[in-house]
Amino acid sequence: MVVAAFSGWNDAGDAATSSLASLGQGWGAEPFADIDPEEFYDFTANRPQVRLVEGRTRAVEWPANEFWWATVPGTDVDVVLLQGTEPGLRWRTFCDSVLSVVRAVDARLVVTLGALLAEVPHTRPVRVIGTAEDDGLIERLRLQRSTYEGPTGIVGVLHDALRRRGVPSLSLWAAVPTYVSGPSSPTAALALVRRVAELLSVTPDTTLLEGESEAYLRRIGEVVADDDELAEFLGRLEEAYDEDDDGGAGSADLIAEVERYLREQ
Repeated sequence: MVVAAFSGWNDAGDAATSSLASLGQGWGAEPFADIDPEEFYDFTANRPQVRLVEGRTRAVEWPANEFWWATVPGTDVDVVLLQGTEPGLRWRTFCDSVLSVVRAVDARLVVTLGALLAEVPHTRPVRVIGTAEDDGLIERLRLQRSTYEGPTGIVGVLHDALRRRGVPSLSLWAAVPTYVSGPSSPTAALALVRRVAELLSVTPDTTLLEGESEAYLRRIGEVVADDDELAEFLGRLEEAYDEDDDGGAGSADLIAEVERYLREQ
């Protein structure tokens, strides 16, 4: 299996890339390949970063697309992780580069991770929706078929390329509350990690993400407690969530949220 996440357009709250990093760290993943960024980015729009190494030497960090390999501890399951940055140029050529690695490792399934801003309460379990086009995958893995039409990101283009090459693929999306400000959402990242682990029938070490999630929820709770208007808004979201016939899964509603999010970006 190849699992991919890209920073940028489809990574609200850094949840997708954070979840992939958590999986890689927990499984002891090691890098084995990368994609040269030179032909895929406009560096005036996606600028490289300068870092200090040991407080002395300046090093330039370019937009990265790195492949990592791991065998899930205690199993014979091999996984390739692609931690990427959405390119700005030559998407079809970029997807061909990804597909060359997919073919080289003989991957039987490609999973992409994404996160979106949605009208959901932080006080309830994070909603994750899985979508695919293959009927067998949809039935076996309890996925949904998306009917989305509109603008797309590198995830959508990559899935189209995989479909045309006959490689099974699916996409997982986690919902991040619209009213929560801040750079990261460990609760959404944790939900994605657990869903990927479910696909692989493995048990990941989520201790770090669980601790970060508890602190994250406490901070949001403190903010809500000091804002009556926000507390009222949260109450309405909780009521709508609890009334959902799916017990909060909200498959159809969440697909609609994903489609709305993509169109508005």
